Amino acid sequence: MSYSAPSSRIAPVTGAAPIAIPAKALLPWAMFGLLLSVIMLYFVGAEQGALSLISGQDVHEFVHDGRHLLGFPCH
Repeated sequence: MSYSAPSSRIAPVTGAAPIAIPAKALLPWAMFGLLLSVIMLYFVGAEQGALSLISGQDVHEFVHDGRHLLGFPCH
């Protein structure tokens, strides 16, 4: 019994070409991401005591485990 190779009718696979995004289009999103990161860092790292903007312990308790995971002391 002879084995024949598959036919060459299969089209070659080509990848999609990357789209160039100008830096001016990325800058607002980068600034927005930086702002969100700084806000999150504030609430996880400093929202208690003398620097507290929100009274009470609700924010502290909400981010309590995240504080310990990131190495911020809180007790």
